[in-house]
Amino acid sequence: MTTSLRHPPGWAKAVAALVLVMAVLFAGIRLAVLPGIKDLFGTETHDRSGPALLKSVQDMSRYDAASGNFQVVVDLDKDAKFLPDAIRGTRTLYVGAGTVDAYVDLGQVGEKDVTVDDDRTTATLRLPHARLGRPALDPDHSYAVSKERGLLDRLGDLFSDNLNSEQAVQKLAVRHIGDAARSSGLTTRAESNTTSMLQGLLRSLGFREVHVSYGTAG
Repeated sequence: MTTSLRHPPGWAKAVAALVLVMAVLFAGIRLAVLPGIKDLFGTETHDRSGPALLKSVQDMSRYDAASGNFQVVVDLDKDAKFLPDAIRGTRTLYVGAGTVDAYVDLGQVGEKDVTVDDDRTTATLRLPHARLGRPALDPDHSYAVSKERGLLDRLGDLFSDNLNSEQAVQKLAVRHIGDAARSSGLTTRAESNTTSMLQGLLRSLGFREVHVSYGTAG
């Protein structure tokens, strides 16, 4: 009497493979949360970056006259159509801190914008209006407060570092900081500081009266 070995059906193999994958995933999650185990199997970071290369040099002629420090709380909520947030969707609370500089471009001042009387005691200067620089996000003081993710988004995070979501809240923080700077009166402060600087400089050179105005020369 002979005994024949039966091969398991295809669906059984598929179920076994799925169970094995889920077991590996849950084992990885448990290793990450158990105290002591994470240090035992932790990773080491090595910086193998090459040296920084100088690409170009640009002469600066602007006078940075004021700088504003701003902070904004970004609440970014992304929902999926026809799916509850528990399945698909993210909500991120992010604190963004950054600075915006206000400057006067002295390189735009021409000969017709500066007049001096014959006695060299009175100087009149016409300067362009102060402008705002690009907002600079401070990574040391910007951080995510909380991040809620649906089930599908959590599974996606296992296979990617999710850089897009971080960049989205950072860009939104930069935009809000820029909007706040435009309504903060920072350029007015920069023009006032520039006027004080030029008056002090020219008076130290012997000028008794120094008049500074802003706008396009007529």
